[in-house]
Amino acid sequence: MSTNNKKKPSEKSPVRQSMEKIGWAALFIVSLTLFCKALGYPLIIPLLLFILGVHLIIVEKAEYKLYLHLGLLLALIVFITHILTFYTDISVNFIPVAAIAMLTMLLFNSRTLAFLMAFVSSTLVTLVLHGNMGLMLTYFLGSLTGSYAVREARTRADMIIAGVVISIINVICLLLFHPDISLLVEKSFFKAELIPWAANGVISSLLVAASLKIFETLFGALTNYSLLELSDFNQPLLKRMILEAPGTYHHSLVVSNLAEAAADAIGANSLLTRVGAYYHDIGKMEKPEYFTENQLVGGNKHDFIEPSMSRLVILAHVSEGMELAKKYKLNRRIIDFIPEHHGTSLMYYFYQKQVASAKEGEFIDEAAYRYPGPKPQSRETAITMLADSCEGAIRALDEHTPQNIEETVKKVINNKFIDGQLDECPLTLKEIERIVATFTRILTAMYHGRVKYPEQKRAKNGNHHKKSAEKNTPPPGTPEKNSPENPAP
Repeated sequence: MSTNNKKKPSEKSPVRQSMEKIGWAALFIVSLTLFCKALGYPLIIPLLLFILGVHLIIVEKAEYKLYLHLGLLLALIVFITHILTFYTDISVNFIPVAAIAMLTMLLFNSRTLAFLMAFVSSTLVTLVLHGNMGLMLTYFLGSLTGSYAVREARTRADMIIAGVVISIINVICLLLFHPDISLLVEKSFFKAELIPWAANGVISSLLVAASLKIFETLFGALTNYSLLELSDFNQPLLKRMILEAPGTYHHSLVVSNLAEAAADAIGANSLLTRVGAYYHDIGKMEKPEYFTENQLVGGNKHDFIEPSMSRLVILAHVSEGMELAKKYKLNRRIIDFIPEHHGTSLMYYFYQKQVASAKEGEFIDEAAYRYPGPKPQSRETAITMLADSCEGAIRALDEHTPQNIEETVKKVINNKFIDGQLDECPLTLKEIERIVATFTRILTAMYHGRVKYPEQKRAKNGNHHKKSAEKNTPPPGTPEKNSPENPAP
C-alpha cells in the first residue's frame, strides 16, 4: 500500500490549526483584559483590538504577522502615553499619535490600513487618557492627514512638510473646538493648548524619521526611502554589474526607464518597478560572456556548445541571481523580480536550435526549455517582463522605423499574453493597451533617426582657416599648387 498520501507527524490538520489560533486569540484577549484592569484602563480596549483583528484576518485576508506588526505599533503609542501621563508633567497634547498612522502608510503603503490605524490609535490614546470626543477627533484628523501627506514621500523635506501639515490641522481643530477668539490672547491657553498642538505634528514627523529604519528592518518592509537607497549605483551589486557586465547594466537601465514610465501610466508603483528592473538580471554577472549584450569580441559562445548546455547556462542565471540577492540581503519584493520577469517563458532560440539539430524521430521536450517561474504575481514584475522582452526585440531589429517598433511591441506583448505569462498578475486589458502605447512612444524616441551630416573637407594645410582656404582657392581649371599637374620645385 502506497504511503505517499500519509501525513507527516509534524503536519497539523486545518481544524487543529484553527483551534490553536482561536486559543491564542482567547489567551491574548484575557491577558489584555487583565492588563487593562490592573492599570485602570477602560475594558473596552480588548474588544476594540479584537474587532480590529477580526476585520484584518477575515475581511482584509491579512496574515497574522501583519496583526502582530500593527499590534506592536499600537502597544508603543500606549506605552508612550502611559509614561508621559503617569511619570511626567508633559502635556498630553504633545503625544505623537500621528506617528503611528504615518509609519503604517510608509511601511505598508495601504490607505485602508492607515485609516484604520489612525482611528484605532487615536481612540486607544483617548481611552487611556479618559479624554473626550474633541481630543479623539483632533488626534484622528491629524493622524489621517499625516498618513496621506507621507504616502509618496521620498525626501526628508516631504517628512517635514507632513509634520507641518499635521500641526496646521491640529491648530485648526483646536480653534474650531474653542471658537472664542479672546482665548488666543490668554497666556495660559497659548502655553497649554496652542503651542503643544502646533508642535505635535513636527514631533511626530521627527519621530517617524528617526525610527523608520528600525521598523523597516524589524518588519522586513520596503519603503520609498529604502528603494531610493537601493537605486544608488554605489550599491555593491550595481557597482559589480557596471564593472563585470557593462552590457547587462546598460540593458537594465533601458528596461528600468521603460518599466517606470509604464508603471506611471497605469498607476503602479513606479519606484519599485524601476529599482526591481535594476536588479532583475544580476545573475548574469556570474557568466556575463554568455549573454549577447556583453559579447564585445570573440563571437557568440553559444555557437560552440550544444543547445542543451546553453539552456543550462541561461537557466542558471535566474538561480544565481536569487542567491546573489539573498547574499546581499535584498528585500523579498526585489528578489521576486528575478524569477518573475521570465515567468515560464520559452527559450525559443535554443529550443528551435535543439529541434533543428535533433535526430529523426527524437522527441524534444518543450518544457525543458522553459524558465522555472513563477509567472509574474504583481503588476510591477509583469511590466518588467514586458519591458525586458520588448527592449531585446527592438534592439534586434534591422530598421528602427516607428511602424516596425510599434508592430514589434504589440507582437511581443501579444505573444506573452497568449502564452499565459500574464495570467497570475492583476493587469487589465486596458492597462496593457497603455503599456503598449508607452513602450512604443519611448522606444521610438530612443531609436529616432538622425540627420546625416555632410563630410567636412579640410584644406591641405590644416593650419589655415576655412576662410583663408576659400580666399586662396584658384579659379576652376587652374592646376592646384603642389598637385601632380603642378609639382613642387
